[in-house]
This record gives sequence, structure tokens and C-alpha cells, in this order.
Amino acid sequence: MFKPCSLFIGLRYAGAKRRSQLVSFISLVSMLGMTVGVALLIVVLSVMNGFDKEMRERILGLVPHIIINHHGDNGDWPAVEKIITQHSEVKAVAPFIQLGGMLLHGTDVESVMIYGIDVEREAQVSIIDQFIKPEALAQLAQQPDTVVIGHALAQRLALQPGDNVNIMIPQQSANGRTQPIFKRLRLLADFNTGTELDQSVILLSLATAQPLVEGNPSAQGLRLLLNNTFAAPRVAWELEQNLPYGYSSRDWTRSHGNLYSAIQLSKQLVGLMLFIIIAVAAFNVVSALVMVVTDKQADIAILRTLGASPRQVMMIFIVQGSLIGLVGTGFGVLLGLGLSVSVTDIVAGLEQLLNYHFLNSDVYPVDYLPVDIRQSDVLLVAATAFIMSVLATIYPAWRAAKVRPAEALRYE
Repeated sequence: MFKPCSLFIGLRYAGAKRRSQLVSFISLVSMLGMTVGVALLIVVLSVMNGFDKEMRERILGLVPHIIINHHGDNGDWPAVEKIITQHSEVKAVAPFIQLGGMLLHGTDVESVMIYGIDVEREAQVSIIDQFIKPEALAQLAQQPDTVVIGHALAQRLALQPGDNVNIMIPQQSANGRTQPIFKRLRLLADFNTGTELDQSVILLSLATAQPLVEGNPSAQGLRLLLNNTFAAPRVAWELEQNLPYGYSSRDWTRSHGNLYSAIQLSKQLVGLMLFIIIAVAAFNVVSALVMVVTDKQADIAILRTLGASPRQVMMIFIVQGSLIGLVGTGFGVLLGLGLSVSVTDIVAGLEQLLNYHFLNSDVYPVDYLPVDIRQSDVLLVAATAFIMSVLATIYPAWRAAKVRPAEALRYE
């Protein structure tokens, strides 16, 4: 008789009005606490997943997985490339020239990193072609003395396509003194990747960059794209063992590894803190049910006199507490998903309204708030919150099962 009644009575208690307004208030607070905790955890995990995804797909799609350099005037790059491409993990290879210099426009000066690239082959090892118009890339390859620069850099120098700019590159002369070389270039376009590269990178064709390097080498190094990004340290070591003397390798973990580790660590720490918030909300369920048990002692006594066992009484309050957790978790999941979907637009709207940029690519890896909602994280958060709620009901339900009918009804 009382097996279905435990479920029925537990559901009735969850929605019924109570004699004490304090009990009702604490029950509501418990549910709201669970909702807020679950929602916040889903939003934060989605944002951290977004940074992780942008790091893997955008930033690591723009920077080389591995760079091969030569400690000399000019390397035998065709022979080296032949050795490199024999490795099973190497997907594509492209030559490059890298220089540090200054970009001058009028009275404005900015320090820049100059990359000379083989335009056609560069598209095989990076995703930079996704952020530059095809016609601009074609002109960069065909027209000498042209340049493409980062969007943030172009804004700081107030540059528009068609403007002329000068680059200054320090170079050591024969007598050992540093003598700058100046080169006049025409701006074709800018690229906006939303990353730190927009702040300081300019792109030239290899043909334009070669005269800027002493000895006019065909390239200064090779950049590699791998099948497995995270195999870069192992592959770099293996390649270096097979390369001739004077060549060295450097993988992305040396330049961006700390950033990736920081994102992973932040995700874990923030997740732990928000799980504690959910645990506090589950503790509120304990407080609410203890007060409900006190409020319902007479009802418990009547049920016991009608033949309900202690186990059946426990089930009543486990059902009631579990329902609080289930409703709080359900609303939290819906609220969290809704906020996760719209948080990028909300932050962008606030930036426009306040005329203030919260995320600058010179400080953060990207200049916008990325979001990546993962079903596994949502299910993990929901399951953890609900299980915590169920576990929180055990002690109050046990106390309810220990109520003695005679003592509870003595003053009724």
C-alpha cells in the first residue's frame, strides 16, 4: 500500500503549503541556489571550452606547429624538406623569412614582426588565408613591395588599403655597426584574426622579404603543419635527430604551451569552485528537509500508526528532496544553456554600450568571448548536482524515520 504512497506523498509535500513560512522560504532558496550554481557552472565551462577550442583551432592554426631553423647563413632547404616530409606526422611544409623591425607611417612608429611567406604554400600550413581576401593574397604574391598587416596595427596607425608605409630593419654592416635598412611598401589589406597576431604581424612575399636579409637567402626556416597538434614535442625531437648538423627545431609548446596550460588549469580551478557552490546549495537542501521533518512530525506519526515502515517514511522525504534538486537542476541547465548561447552577444553589446573593450588581444589570446557548449559537460554538471541533492536527503529522511509516533502526537 505504502510503496506508491511514498512517491505520492513525497510529491504532495514538495508542492504543499507549509505551516511555517520559514520552511517554505528555505526550500525556495535551496532550489534557487541549485539553479544558480548549475547555470553558472555550465556558462563558465562553456566559456573555458571556447578558449580551449580557439586555442586549438584558431591560434594553433595560425602559428606553426614546428619551426625548423638553421644556425648559419643559408641552409639547404630543399634537402631538409625532403627529409622532413618523410615523417608520417608531417602534413605540410612551407618556407618563411622572419625579421623584427619597425613600421613607420607619418610620425607614428610601431614595432612589428615581419614574415616573408610563400603565399601558395602558406595556405597549406596555416589558416591565414581565411582572414585575407583572395585577391589581396594574389596581389601579395604577384606584386613586389606590397604588404598585408594586422587589423589592430592598421587601426593604431590609421592605415587604409593603398596607403604607403615604410619598414625599418636593423642590419649589421661590414664594420660591425648596426645600420638600418628602409623599405617602402604599399598596403594591400589587413587581416583580423581576433588574436594577438593582429597587434604586430605584417606579411610580405618571400621575394619582397629576401633582399631585406643579409645574403638574400631563399628562406630562413621551414614551418610545419602536423596531423596531430599535440604530438609536436615528440615529432620535433624525432626530426632533429635526422637533420644535418646546424639545424634545430622548435615546437608550439615553447611559444604558446604556457597559455594552453593556463587555460586548462583555469578551467579546472573554476570548475572546482563552482562545484563547491553546488555543494553548498545541496547543503541547503539538508537544512530545508530537516525543518520540513520538524514541521511534519504529526503527519509522520499518523503515517506510522497506519502501518508505514521507517523505510517508507524515509522514501517520502528522499522523494521530496530529490524533487527540489531535480527542479533546481532542470531550471539551472535551461538557464545555463540560454546564457551560454547569448553570452558572446551580451558581452559584445555591453562593449558597444560602454565603449569599452573587455578583451584586448594584446592581453588575452583572443579579443572576443568564445563559447563552446559541450554535451558531456552539461550532462556531468546536471548529474553531479542531482546526485548531490539525493545524497543530501539521506540524513533528514533518516531523522524522519526515527520519529516516535507517541511523542510526536503527545501535544496534538
